[in-house]
Order: sequence, then structure tokens, then C-alpha cells
Amino acid sequence: MPKIGVLLSGCGNIDGGEIHESTLTLLYLDQAGADYFIFAPSVPFTVVDYLTKKPTAEKRDVLHEAARIARGNIKDIKDVQASDMDGFIIPGGSGLARNLCDFATKGAKASVNPDAARLIRDIHAAGKPQGAICIAPVLPALILGDKHPRLTIGNDPGTAQALEDCGAVHVACAVDEICLDQEHNIVTTPAYMLGPGIKDVAKGIKKLVDEVVGRA
Repeated sequence: MPKIGVLLSGCGNIDGGEIHESTLTLLYLDQAGADYFIFAPSVPFTVVDYLTKKPTAEKRDVLHEAARIARGNIKDIKDVQASDMDGFIIPGGSGLARNLCDFATKGAKASVNPDAARLIRDIHAAGKPQGAICIAPVLPALILGDKHPRLTIGNDPGTAQALEDCGAVHVACAVDEICLDQEHNIVTTPAYMLGPGIKDVAKGIKKLVDEVVGRA
């Protein structure tokens, strides 16, 4: 039974991890018979009011928010090593581009959370599969750009260009498709970068999960 690590960036598509994508990932891992564990960094972030779509003065912690999706069964990323898992999946959400890196404001010049960067490098060096959903492919693009991984975020030209500015090769994909980089063992799918609904994103996420589990 492969053990798959799942990295979350909070709880909520605007200021954290996308809940549908995160939950579908866990569902399909369970259905595939994989063992999985969830982790996130303990870093502060600015909360968004989901009714007004505007930032508030409130500050919360990514690890504590991600614990809501994990039902409290979660680890701090600082305590997680590549050797703890056979594969690795990162659901998306707009918060990922702010909480796990600063891609939202700096694009291809962004920096990545040091522990997330460490895991992505170590997983890649060990030849283990990693999957990235929605906007999450920006992380392997930023960290592994010198290796020119093939990734997808769907077909948004601006974001695709930013990935290519990092060194990645962008592959246009439909919401129900995956992009498989055989050489680097990376699987990506657009999910809510395209949408439009949960039944649509579910198809690509299931394919991604099955591919990662099958390669683990």
C-alpha cells in the first residue's frame, strides 16, 4: 500500500487551499487503497471575507486552517521528510500562491516556503511521483525550472507564460485531462483553473491521483 503525502495551503479557495480539490484528492486516495497523511506549514496569512471577497484585518495560521480539512489529523511540514512517503500531491487554491509561495505578487520571481521547496527537491531527487493540481504546478515550476518540467495549469496564457518564465514547459490541457512528465515523474491537472464545477474538476483529479498512486 503506497503512502502518499498531501500538502495543503489552508482552507478556502481564496485565501487558502481549495476545499473541493483537497477533499477529492483525499477521497480518491482512499478509494485507490493508498495510505495518506496531510501536512502544512505553520505560517500566518491574511484572512479574506468570503462574502465581500475583500481582505480583513484578521490573521490566521495555515497549519491550523488546513487542520479543518484534515479533521485535526495533520503534521507540521517541518517534521515531514521525503522518506516518509512514496508519492506527493499538492491541491491548489488561490491561497497556495500566497501562503506556500509569493507567486501571486511576484510571478516567476517568486520564492517558495523553504520546507515545501525542500520536499519538492527531495521527492524529485528520490524519483518519487508528485502531483500538482490547479495553480499548484507553480511550485515545481519555481523549484525545478532548471530541469524544464512539463506542466499544465490549463490554458490561461498569462499564468502559462509565468510558468515558462520559470523554465517549465507548459502544456495546454482540458479540465478532465492530466499532463504527465515521464522524465521527472510529475503529474498535473488544471482543476479549478478551468472549472466550471466540482463534477468537472473531479475527473482530472481522479486521473492524477490514480497516476500518482500507480507510480508510487
